[in-house]
Amino acid sequence: MSYLTLYRKYRPRIFDDVKGQDSIVTTIRNQVKQNRIGHAYLFCGTRGTGKTTTAKILAKAANCENPQNGNPCGECHMCKAIQEGTCMNVAEIDAASNSGVENIRSLIDEISYSPAEGKYKVYIIDEVHNISDKAFNALLKTLEEPPEYVIFILATTEAHMIPITILSRCQRYDFRRISVETISDRMKELIQMEGGKVTDEAISYIARVADGSMRDALSLLDRCIAYHFGQELTYEKALDVLGAVDNTVFTEFMDAVIDKDVPRCIKVIDNIIAAGREVNQFVSDMCSYLRNLMLVKVSNPTEDMLGVSKETMAALKEQSERIAINTIYRDIRIFTTLASDIKKASQKRVLLDVTIVKLCHPETETDTASLADRLNVLNQKFEKLKAEGIKQTVVQTTNAAVQAEEAKEPKRVLTKAVEEEIIAIRDHWTDIAGMAKGLLAVYLAKCVIRPGGGNVLIIACHDQVGFNILTTEENKSEIQNVINSYVNKEVSLDIVYAGVEENIDDLLPSWEDALGLPIQVKDKNDMIN
Repeated sequence: MSYLTLYRKYRPRIFDDVKGQDSIVTTIRNQVKQNRIGHAYLFCGTRGTGKTTTAKILAKAANCENPQNGNPCGECHMCKAIQEGTCMNVAEIDAASNSGVENIRSLIDEISYSPAEGKYKVYIIDEVHNISDKAFNALLKTLEEPPEYVIFILATTEAHMIPITILSRCQRYDFRRISVETISDRMKELIQMEGGKVTDEAISYIARVADGSMRDALSLLDRCIAYHFGQELTYEKALDVLGAVDNTVFTEFMDAVIDKDVPRCIKVIDNIIAAGREVNQFVSDMCSYLRNLMLVKVSNPTEDMLGVSKETMAALKEQSERIAINTIYRDIRIFTTLASDIKKASQKRVLLDVTIVKLCHPETETDTASLADRLNVLNQKFEKLKAEGIKQTVVQTTNAAVQAEEAKEPKRVLTKAVEEEIIAIRDHWTDIAGMAKGLLAVYLAKCVIRPGGGNVLIIACHDQVGFNILTTEENKSEIQNVINSYVNKEVSLDIVYAGVEENIDDLLPSWEDALGLPIQVKDKNDMIN
């Protein structure tokens, strides 16, 4: 007999063997025990999670001559015939190649004949979302009221593509992704049966790469064992077979990204390609690495929670202290977009190099996340200058200039502004905002101002980034100087974040309520609602 791959050789034959779907198999097994089998089932979920396998076990259990606690016995004539694929009562239909209305009408004609042997005729329609709308319509009536000896089992990876009229006629079961622990335990069992040797690190890595699919995990394991036949399968050998890279490479790459060192990033990629690794796999694994970095930044996970070694965890913690959370969000967004685009790209390396430039040079992009990253870069540069003592020199020079200026002209003491000055600020807010420097002028022009009582002026900002810029100690002082110099009075500022503009009246008092009298707006560019 020809060689059987692991996922075919050890395919579950009873409900108890199905891993990671305990609630589903328990429910269906109880239905068999109590003779409450439904007429139509819909099994949804990602690839390799046990949909078709469970459907075949249900077909055997429904027709078994000697069921054992809801499981098929596996020994009777019907169980053996279904297992070997020779039973005429069980039909497995591939909807991808039988999607037309003619195919469904032919199926309906077959249903009118009762089973020659056994209790039920079972129709397993795989990837049912490929069926055309007309074919679904032809199936509706039969699916709702089939003969008592017919069971429909529909399986799909795209439940959202199934018409609601079909969904409402089926018992729906959602097969979830299988956990890394469950996949690892299953692979250890099979390795013992096969007499092979595999390290725990290799098993854990293969389970993670499988992404919740037991079938993918066993296929990858089969591939690794075949490549290193007769040898112990280690973590390094698994990486070699799967075209993946060690976590140290991700650490090195991320260090270069944090340092904004494009040549170093390019060198890391060159080494990966020279070693024969897959670019697609690197991008996919890098998304997982960034996800782990985000979790380390915002929480305190353990090595087991992230599935990483102590060395990798130490590197993640060190990097999390050097990078802002908004920058991590931006890097994840860029890499997840790359992971989608690179699958269909003809020039994968070019696309990866462009992504590296985006990561290291946020000024090449103009979105809000990139702006926040650019501000973070400037802040880091400022901190570096501060550490080198340059800031102290600047402060000393500035203080000397201020003292010289104060010696020439006595400092003026401004009186507090009254309501008339506050109203004047409102009426000429566009001109006042324009007197500020750079970004301050842009964000001030978008703000709404309201009286806060006495000499207090409330500046309400609708933009979170703008609010963060306006409320730094240096910028707030600059804004206050501009306003004070315009009205030649002392004005106290209260800069607030007001969210969307529609909510401003719920958050702040109107001019009429605050001042107790109607005020005429003089400036057509005034921002007040």
